[in-house]
Amino acid sequence: MLSRRRFMRFAAAGAGAILVSPQIAFASVETERRFVFVIQRGAADGLHIVVPYADPAYARLRGPIAVDVAGATKLDGTFALHPSLVETAKLYDAKQALFLHAVSSPYRDRSHFDGQNVLESGGSAPYQVKDGWLNRLTQLLPPSRDNAIAFAPTIPAALRGKAEVSSYAASALPQAPDDLLMRVSQLYEDDKQLRPLWQEAMTARGLASDAGARQDPASVGKLAASFLAKNDGPRIAMIETGGWDTHSGQMPRLANQLKALDTMIAALRDNLGPVWNQTTVLVATEFGRTAAVNGTGGTDHGTGTVAMLFGGSVQGGRVIADWPGLGQSNLYQGRDLKPTASLDAFIAGAASESLALDPQRTSAQLFAEANTPKPMTGLVRT
Repeated sequence: MLSRRRFMRFAAAGAGAILVSPQIAFASVETERRFVFVIQRGAADGLHIVVPYADPAYARLRGPIAVDVAGATKLDGTFALHPSLVETAKLYDAKQALFLHAVSSPYRDRSHFDGQNVLESGGSAPYQVKDGWLNRLTQLLPPSRDNAIAFAPTIPAALRGKAEVSSYAASALPQAPDDLLMRVSQLYEDDKQLRPLWQEAMTARGLASDAGARQDPASVGKLAASFLAKNDGPRIAMIETGGWDTHSGQMPRLANQLKALDTMIAALRDNLGPVWNQTTVLVATEFGRTAAVNGTGGTDHGTGTVAMLFGGSVQGGRVIADWPGLGQSNLYQGRDLKPTASLDAFIAGAASESLALDPQRTSAQLFAEANTPKPMTGLVRT
């Protein structure tokens, strides 16, 4: 059963609004800077995204699914970018993208649900923390109004907590006619409970502008930008993407997944215009995948992977890696890329520098239950 609050938002969006993957959630805070968290649900294969082509064990382990780097962008003498990431390569060349390899959250098992909970909550173990690190990040900034906006039917775990996050879901149904909306506004004019909820819903509808309800990657990026670019719009956002669990047929599946991600990031950049220079986009997944190919042309649940950072003020054009190597003796539990970098430290550093916050205080607020990692620095120009 829908609450009154959620019903009002869905009604303004066009009735019966359901948003398929990707999903977007927003939070409003008083700052000119923007921070976007893109989660890759399903355990994205970092060895396929940023390819360690110079590691002598890579081709042997990957066999038929090894990425042919002849058509890829070589980032340096060790790593290459998957060929599907055309716009990402342009961002890298413009020094607006960086990659952190061999990274992991504190989680060391291989359950999607548990791994995503640790990633989104900022704890050191599944279900240890009840709220999300992105909600706690929102609390570090003064609110610009009473609530925040979530562009999804439900609020993702990373954005749940004390800071209020309401929801807006794009609908595949036709927009409600202006005449109908005017009549509903008149109907609720003297209703003390429903009038403010309806006004809030109409504000969300206005922010969405004419970005459209289609959920193709370009439309998702354009839609997110239409909210973030507004002077009075949200400043913290989360975008959910799925489909990264590639146990079979990995080559074509990840090529399509990465092309979609690349398109979405490019649309966000292009539609933000000058606001892109005040925006940081962090992309991360719950864990990586096995170093070796399995028997069905895919990979299984692993540990270490890659995280990505994009934005006009990102100190990019580099791959950050304490590379452990892919030799058998160097693999985690003899099967996975060994993590040598902390995803929590990466998040704390990127978020604090992006929003001009104190790094230590930010890390303590976001990851107190994960032993407050020392935040990485030098990721975003402040």
